[in-house]
Amino acid sequence: MAGEKCAFEQTFSFTPLPSKKLSFLQDRDTLQLFMKWSMLGRIFAQSYSFDQCFYPYNSERFALCFFRDPKVISSLRKMEAGAWVPLGMSCPPRKPFITDNKPVVSVDVELVPCTKVSMELFDPIYSCGILRPSGHVVKCFHDVYPDYDELRQMLQEEDSEHYYVFGREERGEFLFRLFKHLCLGGELCQYEDTIGQYISTTKQIYKDLINVQKDPETKKITVVSTVLKVCAYDESGRCFPGKGEEEQTFAYLIVDPFKRHMTLFYHCYGVGNFTL
Repeated sequence: MAGEKCAFEQTFSFTPLPSKKLSFLQDRDTLQLFMKWSMLGRIFAQSYSFDQCFYPYNSERFALCFFRDPKVISSLRKMEAGAWVPLGMSCPPRKPFITDNKPVVSVDVELVPCTKVSMELFDPIYSCGILRPSGHVVKCFHDVYPDYDELRQMLQEEDSEHYYVFGREERGEFLFRLFKHLCLGGELCQYEDTIGQYISTTKQIYKDLINVQKDPETKKITVVSTVLKVCAYDESGRCFPGKGEEEQTFAYLIVDPFKRHMTLFYHCYGVGNFTL
């Protein structure tokens, strides 16, 4: 964790960029899929600019300063007692929401590999037995979940015969994590029978979030964004992206060090909205 460093070391200031609209949050077809997957109203992306040079080695300081910035505190929402409220507010049991001014005191930060510039990462899915030739996901028996399939089993269970189709390095990539988050969905997710929507939506969101550049000499395209998986804590414990630890409650900071822009992409697991 990073403690109270911002007061003594390099600080970052952040400014919301409300005019920066990400296409996947404007696309009606994608929003309908979020509704089907029980993620609508619980998945968000907010963009900010920042004022200092960013390097991966100071990721914890960057994240701590982000969650303690006054403009971030006033613009960012967290899930509290089933409702989205400003980061600096809380709701004691059976009482109205109050402003308690609990600052973020520490953060957990994980540097997430992000190197992929195509969807070739997912090629093994089409030939390992998870899918039928039609693209339909193969169903399978499960003791707990009656409507289970080989795709979710491959994503979640190490004893699946298909789990090691993807190695640890591939599974660590932000592109794979994003795909997994979409496949698992929210609390009342209606899962897809075919793979196509998962792949196309993953591609759309990834292209929205990640910036790339082409080397003028080699023509090789590389990712310039840095991706950080983050959790924030106040004096009472974990406060963002959610109080409880749940794989589908996640937050990523996607940083463009050249433009000095950053997008917070986050989801809080639960029952999504059922209307657009």
